[in-house]
Amino acid sequence: MILLYALAAAAVADPPAPVERCGYRIVESYPHDATSFTQGLFWDEGHLYEGTGQYGQSRVARIDLKTGKALVQTKLPSDQFGEGITRWGDQIIGVTWQNGVGNRWSIKDLKRVGTFRYDGEGWGLTMVGGSLVLSDGSSQLRFLDPATMKEQKRITVRFGGRPLAMINELETIDGQIWANIWMTDLIVRIDPASGDIKSYVDLTGLKADAGANGGDSVLNGIAWDARKKRLFVTGKYWPKLYEIALADCR
Repeated sequence: MILLYALAAAAVADPPAPVERCGYRIVESYPHDATSFTQGLFWDEGHLYEGTGQYGQSRVARIDLKTGKALVQTKLPSDQFGEGITRWGDQIIGVTWQNGVGNRWSIKDLKRVGTFRYDGEGWGLTMVGGSLVLSDGSSQLRFLDPATMKEQKRITVRFGGRPLAMINELETIDGQIWANIWMTDLIVRIDPASGDIKSYVDLTGLKADAGANGGDSVLNGIAWDARKKRLFVTGKYWPKLYEIALADCR
């Protein structure tokens, strides 16, 4: 609802170009580890990969879709609060919340193969072309060289010309950046060139269907199976993960 109010206020102050709104339908539901504070999610070669948060509980894991169980996992050091993850080549790259430390793991066995430093907070991660895109809870997305972590550019995410903050977990689908907005039931679809929100998906009701309770149990986690065109979403501490399809777009 927070984002809906923000979008309505922006529309009154400065009417934007029409922005498509989509609902959803559930295609399938799967088990999800309800102890996982989901921060990052992606699909690769038949498996989900999940990064989780909380000090002393953060991990990166390869997940079996049908059971929700970790096939392989690596824990982060207890003083690191894990955030977004994404694949780059034969590595998984992950960031941490306020530590300014990132990790690199081999996608083959999830063994750590390196670390790096960056400024500011880390929230979500995705790849757009050859660039690593990082969200930090603000309205800005940073584009980085994944090899050196040198910043290439920044864009400001906007709805109706106004910056929209709390950009969280990221996924790239057909050239657009899809992003969870923290503490809302919405996913926005962002033009990576301009930062403009082209459309959004309202997932109201999905948390209740999952049986998730508590203020921290928010929608977070987007994964795209490009080969089979499947869209997966989940949330922090949710006991279910969903394949969904967009519906009633207008």
